[in-house]
Amino acid sequence: MGRSRVGPSRWEEPVAFGVAALALVVLVLPPFAAIAIELVETGLARALAPLASPGTWALFVRSAGLAVAVTLLATLIGVSLAFLLRRTDLVGRPAALLVHLFPLALPPFLLALGWFHAFGRRGALGSERGSAILFSDAGAAAVLALAFAPAITALTALALDGIDASIEEAALVVAGPWRVVFEILLPVAAPSIGFGALVVFSLAFSELGVPIFLRVSTYPAAVFARLGSMAYSPGEAFALALPLLGLGLALVAIERLVLGRRPPAVLGLQRARPAFALGRWRTPTSVLAWAFVLAATTPLVALFFRAVQARGWTTWIGASVGTSLLTASAAATLITALGIVLGHGLARRRYGSRALDALGVLAFVAPATAFGVGIIATWNHAATEAVYRSAAILVVATAGRYAVLGLRPVALAVHQSPPQLEEAAAVFGAGFFTRLARIVIPVHARAIAGTWLLAFVFCLRDLDLGVLFYPPGRETLPIRIFTLEANGPEPVVAALALVQVGITAAAVALGLALLRRRRSG
Repeated sequence: MGRSRVGPSRWEEPVAFGVAALALVVLVLPPFAAIAIELVETGLARALAPLASPGTWALFVRSAGLAVAVTLLATLIGVSLAFLLRRTDLVGRPAALLVHLFPLALPPFLLALGWFHAFGRRGALGSERGSAILFSDAGAAAVLALAFAPAITALTALALDGIDASIEEAALVVAGPWRVVFEILLPVAAPSIGFGALVVFSLAFSELGVPIFLRVSTYPAAVFARLGSMAYSPGEAFALALPLLGLGLALVAIERLVLGRRPPAVLGLQRARPAFALGRWRTPTSVLAWAFVLAATTPLVALFFRAVQARGWTTWIGASVGTSLLTASAAATLITALGIVLGHGLARRRYGSRALDALGVLAFVAPATAFGVGIIATWNHAATEAVYRSAAILVVATAGRYAVLGLRPVALAVHQSPPQLEEAAAVFGAGFFTRLARIVIPVHARAIAGTWLLAFVFCLRDLDLGVLFYPPGRETLPIRIFTLEANGPEPVVAALALVQVGITAAAVALGLALLRRRRSG
Protein backbone atom coordinates (compact mmCIF):
# COMPACT_ATOMS: atom_id res chain seq x y z
CA MET A 1 0.00 0.00 0.00
CA GLY A 2 2.90 2.31 0.77
CA ARG A 3 4.32 1.90 -2.74
CA SER A 4 0.98 2.71 -4.32
CA ARG A 5 0.90 6.06 -2.57
CA VAL A 6 4.23 7.20 -4.04
CA GLY A 7 3.70 5.70 -7.48
CA PRO A 8 2.64 7.48 -10.66
CA SER A 9 -1.05 7.17 -9.73
CA ARG A 10 -0.49 9.81 -7.06
CA TRP A 11 -0.11 12.45 -9.74
CA GLU A 12 -3.04 11.39 -11.93
CA GLU A 13 -5.67 13.50 -10.19
CA PRO A 14 -3.76 16.81 -10.00
CA VAL A 15 -2.56 16.41 -13.58
CA ALA A 16 -6.07 15.59 -14.87
CA PHE A 17 -7.57 18.46 -12.89
CA GLY A 18 -4.86 20.82 -14.12
CA VAL A 19 -5.35 19.88 -17.77
CA ALA A 20 -9.15 20.21 -17.51
CA ALA A 21 -8.78 23.52 -15.68
CA LEU A 22 -6.42 24.83 -18.36
CA ALA A 23 -8.87 23.78 -21.07
CA LEU A 24 -11.72 25.61 -19.36
CA VAL A 25 -9.60 28.73 -18.87
CA VAL A 26 -8.55 28.69 -22.55
CA LEU A 27 -12.18 28.32 -23.66
CA VAL A 28 -13.63 31.01 -21.41
CA LEU A 29 -11.10 33.60 -20.25
CA PRO A 30 -9.46 34.83 -23.52
CA PRO A 31 -12.72 36.11 -25.07
CA PHE A 32 -13.34 38.34 -22.05
CA ALA A 33 -9.71 39.44 -21.81
CA ALA A 34 -9.65 40.17 -25.55
CA ILE A 35 -12.33 42.83 -25.15
CA ALA A 36 -10.17 44.78 -22.71
CA ILE A 37 -7.06 44.30 -24.85
CA GLU A 38 -8.81 45.55 -27.99
CA LEU A 39 -10.03 48.65 -26.16
CA VAL A 40 -6.55 49.43 -24.81
CA GLU A 41 -4.94 48.98 -28.24
CA THR A 42 -7.53 51.26 -29.83
CA GLY A 43 -7.02 53.91 -27.18
CA LEU A 44 -9.45 54.19 -24.30
CA ALA A 45 -10.70 57.69 -25.08
CA ARG A 46 -11.45 56.81 -28.69
CA ALA A 47 -12.69 53.29 -27.97
CA LEU A 48 -15.11 54.35 -25.24
CA ALA A 49 -16.58 57.24 -27.23
CA PRO A 50 -19.77 55.27 -28.14
CA LEU A 51 -20.49 54.90 -24.41
CA ALA A 52 -20.65 58.66 -23.98
CA SER A 53 -23.99 58.85 -25.73
CA PRO A 54 -27.03 59.08 -23.39
CA GLY A 55 -28.97 57.07 -25.95
CA THR A 56 -26.62 54.13 -25.47
CA TRP A 57 -27.33 53.94 -21.76
CA ALA A 58 -31.04 54.56 -22.27
CA LEU A 59 -31.09 51.50 -24.54
CA PHE A 60 -29.13 49.51 -21.96
CA VAL A 61 -31.65 50.43 -19.23
CA ARG A 62 -34.54 49.61 -21.54
CA SER A 63 -33.06 46.18 -22.26
CA ALA A 64 -32.53 45.58 -18.55
CA GLY A 65 -36.14 46.58 -17.89
CA LEU A 66 -37.35 44.12 -20.52
CA ALA A 67 -35.24 41.37 -18.95
CA VAL A 68 -36.61 42.18 -15.49
CA ALA A 69 -40.20 42.00 -16.79
CA VAL A 70 -39.48 38.65 -18.43
CA THR A 71 -37.88 37.36 -15.23
CA LEU A 72 -40.78 38.38 -13.00
CA LEU A 73 -43.41 36.91 -15.30
CA ALA A 74 -41.42 33.72 -15.89
CA THR A 75 -40.85 33.28 -12.15
CA LEU A 76 -44.56 33.68 -11.41
CA ILE A 77 -45.47 31.12 -14.07
CA GLY A 78 -42.64 28.72 -13.26
CA VAL A 79 -43.07 28.59 -9.48
CA SER A 80 -46.86 28.22 -9.76
CA LEU A 81 -46.64 25.38 -12.26
CA ALA A 82 -43.84 23.66 -10.35
CA PHE A 83 -46.00 23.52 -7.24
CA LEU A 84 -49.09 22.34 -9.12
CA LEU A 85 -47.21 19.72 -11.14
CA ARG A 86 -45.03 18.35 -8.31
CA ARG A 87 -47.03 18.83 -5.12
CA THR A 88 -50.73 18.49 -5.96
CA ASP A 89 -52.93 15.71 -7.32
CA LEU A 90 -53.43 17.56 -10.60
CA VAL A 91 -54.63 15.29 -13.41
CA GLY A 92 -51.85 14.15 -15.77
CA ARG A 93 -48.99 15.87 -13.93
CA PRO A 94 -46.03 14.00 -15.54
CA ALA A 95 -47.29 14.53 -19.09
CA ALA A 96 -48.12 18.19 -18.42
CA LEU A 97 -44.64 18.79 -17.01
CA LEU A 98 -42.98 17.23 -20.05
CA VAL A 99 -45.08 19.27 -22.48
CA HIS A 100 -44.40 22.43 -20.50
CA LEU A 101 -40.63 21.91 -20.37
CA PHE A 102 -40.10 21.08 -24.06
CA PRO A 103 -40.16 24.68 -25.45
CA LEU A 104 -37.10 25.44 -23.31
CA ALA A 105 -35.11 23.16 -25.62
CA LEU A 106 -35.97 25.31 -28.67
CA PRO A 107 -34.52 28.63 -29.81
CA PRO A 108 -36.96 31.33 -28.59
CA PHE A 109 -36.85 32.83 -32.08
CA LEU A 110 -38.72 29.77 -33.40
CA LEU A 111 -41.46 30.31 -30.86
CA ALA A 112 -41.71 33.99 -31.82
CA LEU A 113 -42.02 32.89 -35.44
CA GLY A 114 -44.86 30.57 -34.46
CA TRP A 115 -46.66 33.26 -32.48
CA PHE A 116 -46.38 35.48 -35.57
CA HIS A 117 -48.06 32.84 -37.72
CA ALA A 118 -50.79 32.58 -35.09
CA PHE A 119 -51.40 36.25 -34.19
CA GLY A 120 -49.72 38.27 -36.95
CA ARG A 121 -51.79 40.15 -39.46
CA ARG A 122 -52.02 37.10 -41.72
CA GLY A 123 -52.07 34.57 -38.91
CA ALA A 124 -54.88 32.12 -38.23
CA LEU A 125 -55.96 34.15 -35.19
CA GLY A 126 -54.44 37.39 -36.38
CA SER A 127 -55.75 40.94 -36.28
CA GLU A 128 -54.32 44.43 -36.44
CA ARG A 129 -54.58 44.79 -32.68
CA GLY A 130 -53.07 41.38 -31.99
CA SER A 131 -50.19 42.08 -34.35
CA ALA A 132 -49.56 45.47 -32.70
CA ILE A 133 -49.35 43.82 -29.27
CA LEU A 134 -47.04 41.07 -30.54
CA PHE A 135 -44.68 43.57 -32.17
CA SER A 136 -44.11 45.58 -29.01
CA ASP A 137 -42.11 45.46 -25.79
CA ALA A 138 -45.05 43.75 -24.09
CA GLY A 139 -45.25 41.14 -26.84
CA ALA A 140 -41.52 40.43 -26.67
CA ALA A 141 -41.72 40.12 -22.87
CA ALA A 142 -44.63 37.68 -23.11
CA VAL A 143 -42.95 35.53 -25.77
CA LEU A 144 -39.69 35.35 -23.82
CA ALA A 145 -41.43 34.70 -20.49
CA LEU A 146 -43.32 31.75 -21.96
CA ALA A 147 -40.09 30.48 -23.53
CA PHE A 148 -38.01 30.72 -20.34
CA ALA A 149 -40.59 29.94 -17.64
CA PRO A 150 -39.83 26.19 -17.95
CA ALA A 151 -36.34 26.91 -16.58
CA ILE A 152 -37.89 28.23 -13.36
CA THR A 153 -40.32 25.32 -13.31
CA ALA A 154 -37.56 22.73 -13.68
CA LEU A 155 -35.28 24.19 -11.00
CA THR A 156 -38.17 24.74 -8.58
CA ALA A 157 -39.48 21.22 -9.17
CA LEU A 158 -36.04 19.74 -8.48
CA ALA A 159 -35.80 21.79 -5.30
CA LEU A 160 -39.25 20.66 -4.13
CA ASP A 161 -38.34 17.04 -4.87
CA GLY A 162 -35.18 17.43 -2.80
CA ILE A 163 -36.93 18.51 0.40
CA ASP A 164 -36.93 15.80 3.06
CA ALA A 165 -40.48 14.44 3.18
CA SER A 166 -40.37 14.00 6.97
CA ILE A 167 -40.08 17.79 7.42
CA GLU A 168 -43.09 18.38 5.23
CA GLU A 169 -45.14 15.63 6.88
CA ALA A 170 -44.39 16.96 10.37
CA ALA A 171 -45.37 20.50 9.36
CA LEU A 172 -48.68 19.32 7.91
CA VAL A 173 -49.60 17.85 11.28
CA VAL A 174 -49.63 21.26 12.98
CA ALA A 175 -50.19 23.71 10.10
CA GLY A 176 -52.41 24.12 7.07
CA PRO A 177 -51.22 23.33 3.54
CA TRP A 178 -50.81 26.93 2.42
CA ARG A 179 -48.81 27.81 5.51
CA VAL A 180 -46.51 24.87 4.78
CA VAL A 181 -46.12 26.08 1.20
CA PHE A 182 -45.19 29.68 2.06
CA GLU A 183 -43.22 29.04 5.26
CA ILE A 184 -41.37 25.82 4.39
CA LEU A 185 -41.47 24.74 0.74
CA LEU A 186 -40.84 28.07 -0.97
CA PRO A 187 -38.17 29.30 1.49
CA VAL A 188 -36.25 26.04 1.16
CA ALA A 189 -36.56 26.19 -2.62
CA ALA A 190 -35.62 29.89 -2.68
CA PRO A 191 -31.93 29.37 -3.71
CA SER A 192 -32.99 27.30 -6.73
CA ILE A 193 -35.73 29.77 -7.62
CA GLY A 194 -33.25 32.63 -7.31
CA PHE A 195 -30.70 30.87 -9.50
CA GLY A 196 -33.43 30.19 -12.05
CA ALA A 197 -34.41 33.86 -12.04
CA LEU A 198 -30.78 34.83 -12.58
CA VAL A 199 -30.53 32.42 -15.51
CA VAL A 200 -33.75 33.74 -17.05
CA PHE A 201 -32.59 37.35 -16.68
CA SER A 202 -29.30 36.58 -18.41
CA LEU A 203 -30.99 34.64 -21.22
CA ALA A 204 -33.62 37.35 -21.70
CA PHE A 205 -31.03 40.13 -21.78
CA SER A 206 -28.86 38.14 -24.23
CA GLU A 207 -31.69 37.27 -26.61
CA LEU A 208 -31.16 38.52 -30.14
CA GLY A 209 -33.59 36.64 -32.33
CA VAL A 210 -36.89 37.54 -30.66
CA PRO A 211 -36.31 41.33 -30.30
CA ILE A 212 -34.93 41.62 -33.83
CA PHE A 213 -37.85 39.66 -35.28
CA LEU A 214 -40.44 41.62 -33.28
CA ARG A 215 -38.78 44.97 -34.12
CA VAL A 216 -37.96 45.75 -30.49
CA SER A 217 -34.76 47.73 -29.92
CA THR A 218 -32.36 46.15 -27.40
CA TYR A 219 -28.78 46.73 -26.40
CA PRO A 220 -27.43 43.33 -27.61
CA ALA A 221 -29.13 43.93 -30.96
CA ALA A 222 -27.26 47.24 -31.22
CA VAL A 223 -23.98 45.38 -30.69
CA PHE A 224 -24.98 42.80 -33.28
CA ALA A 225 -25.75 45.57 -35.76
CA ARG A 226 -22.11 46.70 -35.51
CA LEU A 227 -20.97 43.24 -36.58
CA GLY A 228 -23.48 41.98 -39.10
CA SER A 229 -25.26 44.79 -40.93
CA MET A 230 -24.74 48.04 -42.85
CA ALA A 231 -23.85 49.68 -39.51
CA TYR A 232 -20.70 47.50 -39.42
CA SER A 233 -18.23 48.95 -36.93
CA PRO A 234 -16.31 46.34 -34.94
CA GLY A 235 -14.54 49.00 -32.89
CA GLU A 236 -17.86 50.27 -31.56
CA ALA A 237 -18.96 46.68 -30.98
CA PHE A 238 -16.02 46.13 -28.62
CA ALA A 239 -16.83 49.32 -26.74
CA LEU A 240 -20.51 48.46 -26.44
CA ALA A 241 -19.60 44.99 -25.20
CA LEU A 242 -17.88 46.46 -22.13
CA PRO A 243 -21.13 47.16 -20.17
CA LEU A 244 -22.27 43.64 -21.06
CA LEU A 245 -19.11 42.27 -19.49
CA GLY A 246 -19.79 44.38 -16.41
CA LEU A 247 -23.31 43.00 -16.24
CA GLY A 248 -21.96 39.45 -16.42
CA LEU A 249 -19.56 40.12 -13.53
CA ALA A 250 -22.43 41.59 -11.49
CA LEU A 251 -24.56 38.50 -12.09
CA VAL A 252 -21.69 36.25 -11.01
CA ALA A 253 -21.28 38.33 -7.85
CA ILE A 254 -24.99 37.92 -7.08
CA GLU A 255 -24.76 34.18 -7.64
CA ARG A 256 -21.66 33.88 -5.43
CA LEU A 257 -22.61 36.22 -2.58
CA VAL A 258 -26.37 35.75 -2.36
CA LEU A 259 -27.44 32.50 -3.98
CA GLY A 260 -24.28 30.57 -3.15
CA ARG A 261 -24.66 30.86 0.62
CA ARG A 262 -26.92 27.84 0.85
CA PRO A 263 -26.56 24.59 -1.08
CA PRO A 264 -29.25 23.88 -3.66
CA ALA A 265 -32.17 21.86 -2.37
CA VAL A 266 -31.63 19.33 -5.14
CA LEU A 267 -29.01 17.71 -2.94
CA GLY A 268 -31.73 16.31 -0.69
CA LEU A 269 -32.84 12.71 -0.64
CA GLN A 270 -35.31 11.57 -3.28
CA ARG A 271 -38.41 10.18 -1.55
CA ALA A 272 -42.09 9.88 -2.26
CA ARG A 273 -43.85 13.20 -1.71
CA PRO A 274 -47.23 13.77 -0.07
CA ALA A 275 -49.51 15.44 -2.59
CA PHE A 276 -51.67 18.37 -1.60
CA ALA A 277 -55.20 17.27 -2.42
CA LEU A 278 -57.06 19.86 -4.47
CA GLY A 279 -60.43 18.38 -3.52
CA ARG A 280 -63.34 19.91 -5.35
CA TRP A 281 -60.93 22.26 -7.12
CA ARG A 282 -59.05 19.38 -8.76
CA THR A 283 -61.02 19.32 -12.01
CA PRO A 284 -61.18 23.07 -12.69
CA THR A 285 -57.55 23.55 -11.65
CA SER A 286 -56.47 20.66 -13.89
CA VAL A 287 -58.42 22.10 -16.81
CA LEU A 288 -56.87 25.54 -16.33
CA ALA A 289 -53.33 24.17 -15.91
CA TRP A 290 -53.61 21.96 -18.98
CA ALA A 291 -55.17 24.81 -20.97
CA PHE A 292 -52.17 27.00 -20.14
CA VAL A 293 -49.64 24.24 -20.90
CA LEU A 294 -51.27 23.45 -24.25
CA ALA A 295 -51.74 27.13 -25.11
CA ALA A 296 -47.97 27.54 -24.80
CA THR A 297 -47.62 25.05 -27.68
CA THR A 298 -49.67 27.33 -29.96
CA PRO A 299 -46.59 28.54 -31.89
CA LEU A 300 -45.64 24.95 -32.77
CA VAL A 301 -49.13 24.25 -34.07
CA ALA A 302 -49.08 27.47 -36.08
CA LEU A 303 -45.71 26.53 -37.57
CA PHE A 304 -47.10 23.17 -38.62
CA PHE A 305 -50.07 24.63 -40.49
CA ARG A 306 -47.84 27.18 -42.20
CA ALA A 307 -45.26 24.55 -43.14
CA VAL A 308 -47.90 22.40 -44.85
CA GLN A 309 -47.85 24.90 -47.71
CA ALA A 310 -44.09 24.56 -48.23
CA ARG A 311 -42.81 23.14 -51.51
CA GLY A 312 -39.22 22.13 -52.21
CA TRP A 313 -38.11 23.16 -48.73
CA THR A 314 -35.41 20.47 -48.60
CA THR A 315 -33.33 22.43 -51.11
CA TRP A 316 -33.13 25.31 -48.65
CA ILE A 317 -31.78 23.33 -45.72
CA GLY A 318 -28.25 22.84 -47.07
CA ALA A 319 -25.72 21.33 -44.69
CA SER A 320 -27.20 23.05 -41.65
CA VAL A 321 -28.66 19.90 -40.04
CA GLY A 322 -25.37 18.04 -40.26
CA THR A 323 -23.48 21.05 -38.91
CA SER A 324 -25.91 21.40 -36.01
CA LEU A 325 -25.68 17.74 -35.01
CA LEU A 326 -21.91 17.55 -35.43
CA THR A 327 -21.04 20.73 -33.55
CA ALA A 328 -23.60 20.18 -30.78
CA SER A 329 -22.42 16.58 -30.24
CA ALA A 330 -18.76 17.58 -30.18
CA ALA A 331 -19.36 20.50 -27.82
CA ALA A 332 -21.56 18.41 -25.50
CA THR A 333 -18.90 15.70 -25.35
CA LEU A 334 -16.20 18.24 -24.50
CA ILE A 335 -18.44 19.90 -21.90
CA THR A 336 -19.23 16.55 -20.27
CA ALA A 337 -15.60 15.43 -20.23
CA LEU A 338 -14.53 18.65 -18.54
CA GLY A 339 -17.53 18.40 -16.24
CA ILE A 340 -16.57 14.93 -15.01
CA VAL A 341 -13.09 16.04 -13.92
CA LEU A 342 -13.86 19.58 -12.75
CA GLY A 343 -17.27 18.69 -11.30
CA HIS A 344 -15.64 15.91 -9.29
CA GLY A 345 -13.07 18.42 -8.07
CA LEU A 346 -15.78 20.92 -7.11
CA ALA A 347 -17.74 18.27 -5.19
CA ARG A 348 -14.58 17.22 -3.34
CA ARG A 349 -13.64 20.89 -2.75
CA ARG A 350 -10.38 20.73 -4.63
CA TYR A 351 -8.32 23.92 -4.49
CA GLY A 352 -9.24 26.29 -7.31
CA SER A 353 -12.48 24.50 -8.21
CA ARG A 354 -14.74 27.31 -6.98
CA ALA A 355 -12.85 29.85 -9.07
CA LEU A 356 -13.28 27.64 -12.14
CA ASP A 357 -16.96 27.26 -11.34
CA ALA A 358 -17.29 31.06 -11.14
CA LEU A 359 -15.56 31.37 -14.52
CA GLY A 360 -18.04 28.92 -16.02
CA VAL A 361 -20.95 30.81 -14.50
CA LEU A 362 -19.58 34.06 -15.95
CA ALA A 363 -19.53 32.62 -19.46
CA PHE A 364 -23.11 31.38 -19.05
CA VAL A 365 -24.74 34.43 -17.47
CA ALA A 366 -22.80 37.12 -19.35
CA PRO A 367 -24.76 38.31 -22.39
CA ALA A 368 -23.92 36.12 -25.36
CA THR A 369 -23.10 39.18 -27.44
CA ALA A 370 -20.22 40.08 -25.13
CA PHE A 371 -18.82 36.55 -25.24
CA GLY A 372 -19.27 36.44 -29.01
CA VAL A 373 -17.42 39.71 -29.54
CA GLY A 374 -14.59 38.28 -27.43
CA ILE A 375 -14.57 35.09 -29.52
CA ILE A 376 -14.06 37.18 -32.65
CA ALA A 377 -11.21 39.12 -31.08
CA THR A 378 -9.56 35.93 -29.79
CA TRP A 379 -9.76 33.66 -32.81
CA ASN A 380 -9.96 35.94 -35.85
CA HIS A 381 -6.21 35.94 -36.54
CA ALA A 382 -3.96 34.36 -39.14
CA ALA A 383 -2.51 31.91 -36.60
CA THR A 384 -5.97 30.57 -35.67
CA GLU A 385 -7.61 30.89 -39.08
CA ALA A 386 -8.02 27.12 -39.41
CA VAL A 387 -10.31 27.15 -36.37
CA TYR A 388 -12.08 30.43 -37.06
CA ARG A 389 -12.92 29.59 -40.69
CA SER A 390 -14.35 26.15 -39.87
CA ALA A 391 -17.16 24.67 -37.82
CA ALA A 392 -14.63 24.14 -35.04
CA ILE A 393 -15.18 27.74 -33.91
CA LEU A 394 -18.81 26.86 -33.14
CA VAL A 395 -17.64 23.95 -30.98
CA VAL A 396 -15.09 26.09 -29.15
CA ALA A 397 -17.56 28.91 -28.54
CA THR A 398 -20.52 26.81 -27.37
CA ALA A 399 -18.31 24.58 -25.21
CA GLY A 400 -16.99 27.67 -23.47
CA ARG A 401 -20.34 29.34 -22.98
CA TYR A 402 -22.13 26.23 -21.71
CA ALA A 403 -19.25 24.62 -19.80
CA VAL A 404 -20.99 25.19 -16.48
CA LEU A 405 -23.82 22.90 -17.65
CA GLY A 406 -21.33 20.05 -17.42
CA LEU A 407 -19.58 21.14 -14.25
CA ARG A 408 -22.56 21.86 -12.00
CA PRO A 409 -24.73 18.74 -12.58
CA VAL A 410 -21.77 16.38 -12.17
CA ALA A 411 -20.70 18.21 -9.01
CA LEU A 412 -24.20 17.89 -7.54
CA ALA A 413 -24.30 14.18 -8.36
CA VAL A 414 -20.83 13.40 -6.97
CA HIS A 415 -21.60 15.44 -3.84
CA GLN A 416 -24.37 12.98 -3.00
CA SER A 417 -22.06 9.94 -3.01
CA PRO A 418 -19.84 9.21 0.01
CA PRO A 419 -16.15 9.91 -0.66
CA GLN A 420 -15.28 6.77 1.29
CA LEU A 421 -15.89 4.67 -1.84
CA GLU A 422 -13.10 6.44 -3.68
CA GLU A 423 -10.88 6.63 -0.61
CA ALA A 424 -11.11 2.88 -0.10
CA ALA A 425 -10.14 2.25 -3.72
CA ALA A 426 -7.23 4.68 -3.40
CA VAL A 427 -5.94 2.83 -0.34
CA PHE A 428 -5.66 -0.31 -2.43
CA GLY A 429 -3.69 1.47 -5.13
CA ALA A 430 -6.42 2.56 -7.58
CA GLY A 431 -5.33 5.69 -9.42
CA PHE A 432 -7.59 8.60 -10.27
CA PHE A 433 -8.44 7.38 -13.75
CA THR A 434 -9.24 3.91 -12.41
CA ARG A 435 -11.53 5.43 -9.77
CA LEU A 436 -13.24 7.54 -12.41
CA ALA A 437 -13.74 4.58 -14.74
CA ARG A 438 -14.81 2.03 -12.14
CA ILE A 439 -16.54 4.07 -9.45
CA VAL A 440 -17.45 7.67 -10.32
CA ILE A 441 -18.73 7.17 -13.87
CA PRO A 442 -20.65 3.89 -13.24
CA VAL A 443 -22.25 5.19 -10.03
CA HIS A 444 -23.29 8.47 -11.65
CA ALA A 445 -23.86 7.21 -15.19
CA ARG A 446 -27.45 8.53 -15.35
CA ALA A 447 -26.40 11.97 -14.12
CA ILE A 448 -23.51 12.09 -16.60
CA ALA A 449 -25.73 10.97 -19.47
CA GLY A 450 -28.30 13.58 -18.47
CA THR A 451 -25.53 16.18 -18.38
CA TRP A 452 -24.52 15.32 -21.94
CA LEU A 453 -28.14 15.56 -23.09
CA LEU A 454 -28.61 18.93 -21.38
CA ALA A 455 -25.42 20.31 -22.93
CA PHE A 456 -26.36 18.90 -26.35
CA VAL A 457 -29.80 20.54 -26.28
CA PHE A 458 -28.40 23.95 -25.30
CA CYS A 459 -25.69 23.78 -27.97
CA LEU A 460 -28.25 22.61 -30.54
CA ARG A 461 -30.58 25.56 -29.80
CA ASP A 462 -27.87 28.22 -29.69
CA LEU A 463 -28.46 31.21 -31.94
CA ASP A 464 -27.37 34.35 -30.08
CA LEU A 465 -23.70 33.32 -29.95
CA GLY A 466 -23.07 31.54 -33.25
CA VAL A 467 -24.88 34.09 -35.42
CA LEU A 468 -22.10 36.61 -34.67
CA PHE A 469 -19.28 34.68 -36.33
CA TYR A 470 -20.48 31.48 -38.05
CA PRO A 471 -18.24 30.54 -41.00
CA PRO A 472 -19.81 30.88 -44.47
CA GLY A 473 -21.49 27.61 -45.43
CA ARG A 474 -21.14 26.28 -41.88
CA GLU A 475 -24.24 27.77 -40.29
CA THR A 476 -26.31 25.66 -37.90
CA LEU A 477 -30.01 25.12 -38.48
CA PRO A 478 -31.18 27.88 -36.06
CA ILE A 479 -28.83 30.34 -37.79
CA ARG A 480 -30.06 29.16 -41.20
CA ILE A 481 -33.67 29.78 -40.17
CA PHE A 482 -32.84 33.18 -38.71
CA THR A 483 -31.00 34.38 -41.82
CA LEU A 484 -33.72 33.08 -44.17
CA GLU A 485 -36.58 34.68 -42.23
CA ALA A 486 -36.11 38.12 -43.79
CA ASN A 487 -36.14 37.02 -47.44
CA GLY A 488 -37.09 33.34 -47.59
CA PRO A 489 -40.61 32.03 -48.33
CA GLU A 490 -42.61 31.88 -45.10
CA PRO A 491 -43.77 28.25 -45.57
CA VAL A 492 -40.17 27.16 -46.18
CA VAL A 493 -38.93 28.95 -43.06
CA ALA A 494 -41.75 27.34 -41.07
CA ALA A 495 -40.82 23.93 -42.45
CA LEU A 496 -37.18 24.37 -41.44
CA ALA A 497 -38.35 25.45 -37.99
CA LEU A 498 -40.30 22.21 -37.69
CA VAL A 499 -37.17 20.27 -38.64
CA GLN A 500 -35.43 21.90 -35.67
CA VAL A 501 -38.40 20.97 -33.46
CA GLY A 502 -38.32 17.39 -34.74
CA ILE A 503 -34.58 16.95 -34.21
CA THR A 504 -34.83 18.35 -30.69
CA ALA A 505 -37.86 16.21 -29.83
CA ALA A 506 -36.13 13.08 -31.14
CA ALA A 507 -32.96 13.82 -29.16
CA VAL A 508 -34.90 14.48 -25.94
CA ALA A 509 -37.14 11.43 -26.39
CA LEU A 510 -34.20 9.14 -27.12
CA GLY A 511 -32.22 10.53 -24.20
CA LEU A 512 -35.10 10.14 -21.74
CA ALA A 513 -35.79 6.61 -22.98
CA LEU A 514 -32.17 5.59 -22.43
CA LEU A 515 -32.11 7.19 -18.99
CA ARG A 516 -35.30 5.41 -17.94
CA ARG A 517 -34.04 2.12 -19.30
CA ARG A 518 -30.84 2.40 -17.31
CA ARG A 519 -32.77 3.32 -14.19
CA SER A 520 -35.09 0.33 -14.52
CA GLY A 521 -32.08 -1.88 -15.22
